[in-house]
Amino acid sequence: MFSNILIYFVIIPLLMLGGFFLCRNDKQVRAVAVTGSILLVALSVWLLVDYLALREAGEKAEMLFTGSWSWFTPLNINLAVGVDGVSVAMLILSSIIVFAGSFASWKVDDMRHFFMWLILLSTGVFGFFITVDLFTMFMFYEVALIPMYLLIGVWGTGRKEYSAMKLTLMLMGGSAFLMLSLIGIYYHSAPEGQPLTWNILEISQNACIAKEWQYFLFPMCFVGFGVLGAMFPFHTWSPDGHACAPTAVSMLHAGVLMKLGGYGCFRVAMYLMPEAANDLAWIFLILTGISVVYGAFSACVQTDLKYINAYSSVSHCGMVLFAILMINTTALTGAIMQMLSHGLMTALFFALIGMIYGRTHTRDIRLMGGLMKIMPFLGVGYVIAGMASLGLPGLSGFVAEMTIFVGSFEHADMFHRVFTVIACSSIVITAVYILRVVGKLLFGPVYDEHHLQLTDATWWERLSTITLIVSVAAIGCFPNFFESLIKFTFSPEIFRAIGLN
Repeated sequence: MFSNILIYFVIIPLLMLGGFFLCRNDKQVRAVAVTGSILLVALSVWLLVDYLALREAGEKAEMLFTGSWSWFTPLNINLAVGVDGVSVAMLILSSIIVFAGSFASWKVDDMRHFFMWLILLSTGVFGFFITVDLFTMFMFYEVALIPMYLLIGVWGTGRKEYSAMKLTLMLMGGSAFLMLSLIGIYYHSAPEGQPLTWNILEISQNACIAKEWQYFLFPMCFVGFGVLGAMFPFHTWSPDGHACAPTAVSMLHAGVLMKLGGYGCFRVAMYLMPEAANDLAWIFLILTGISVVYGAFSACVQTDLKYINAYSSVSHCGMVLFAILMINTTALTGAIMQMLSHGLMTALFFALIGMIYGRTHTRDIRLMGGLMKIMPFLGVGYVIAGMASLGLPGLSGFVAEMTIFVGSFEHADMFHRVFTVIACSSIVITAVYILRVVGKLLFGPVYDEHHLQLTDATWWERLSTITLIVSVAAIGCFPNFFESLIKFTFSPEIFRAIGLN
C-alpha cells in the first residue's frame, strides 16, 4: 500500500494533524504547517515528473499509479486510487495553495486548532482528487466540507454564524442529491449476475447504465456537484461564505474546494452517463451561462472587496461548468486550465485582500484610496491579480478563457454559439469591475490620513504572494506544457470509449 505515491497525499496531511496535536506554541505550529506544505508541493512535483515520463514512454492507460485496497467487502468498497492529467493538475494546484495559505495565516488566532481544521479540509481535497472509487470519493468530499462550518463560524468575521450555517446547509443539500445519484449508479454499475462496483473505471467499461436511468441520475449528480461549483441558482452560499471566511480558508475554499464541483461534474456525471450528458447538456448550459454573466454583473455593484471577488468566482466557476458541457476536446482543455487559473488568481486575490484588511481594518473600497504609494508591493500584486482575472495576455486568465471560447464556438448550431457570445460578454464586464476597483483602491488621493502610517507586506506575506504570482504567470507564458499534461485525458480514443464527441 505504502509503495503507491498517491497515498502519501493523504498520509502527509494526517501526519501534520498529529504534529499539530503535539505542538505547544505558535512557532511549532508554523514549523509543522510549513514543513508539511513543502512536502506536499515536492510530492506533487515528483508525481508530475513521473506521470509525464510514463506518458512519454508510451503508457496509454486511462489512469496511472492505480491501486486498490479493500475497505468493506460486502459492498465492494475500496480505497481505489489513480490519476490522469486532470487529477495531477488539481493536486499541483491544491499543494501550491496549501503552501501559500500556510504563510498567509502566519498570525491567525488560536493557530493550532485553526490549522488542524484547515489541514483536515485539505485531507479531504487531496483524497477526493486521487480516488477512483465513488464511495470513497464521496467520503473525502464530505471530509472537505465539514470543517468549513467551524473555520468560518469560529475564525470568520462579520455575520460568520449565518454564513457558516448557510454554506453548510446548501452544500449538504447538494450532497444529498449527490449521494442518491451515486447509489443509483452503484446499483446499475454492472451487468446482471456480476458483482456491483463503485470503481469509476470499471463502471465506464461496463457501460450498462440504461439511458432512462441516466436521464434520472445525471441531473441529480450534476446539480449535486454544481452546488459546490456555485452554479446558478444554487450559488448564494458562495459570496456570504467567502466574505466571512478567514484569509487562508477563502484561499483554499475558492481556489481548491470549489474545483471539486467542476472535477466531479466531469469525472462522474459526464464520464459515467454520456448519453444523458449529450441530451440534457442544454439545460445546464443555460444555467451556467447565467452564472457567468450574472456573477460578473453582481461584482460590478459590490463595494466590499471580498464580495467583489466572491461574485467574480461565481462567474469564473460558471465558465468551468459551461466549458465542460460543450463536450469537445478544446473546451474541456479550457475548462481544466480555467480551474487552474481561477484557483491561483482567486487565492492571490483573497490573500491580498486579507493583507490589506489586516492593515486598514476595512474592505469597503469607498473608504480606501491611494494605497499604491503606501504599500506598493501589495498594490502591484493586486494589479497583477486583476489583470489575470480580466484576461490580460501573458497571464493564466487569457489562455484559459480563449481556449474555452474557441472550443465552445466549434459547435455550429445557433444555440451553442449564442450562449458562447453571451459568455464572452463577461470579459467586458470583468474589465469594468476590476479597473474600477484598482482605480479606487490603489490610485488617486489617500482617503484616510491614518493609512499613511501603514506598512507594506512582511516577508511571509511576500513569499505567499510571489508563489501565486509566479504560478499565474507560468500558466500564461507556458500554456503548451499544461495542455500536454491534460491532453491524453481528452484524447479521441478516450472520448470514443465513453461515447462522447
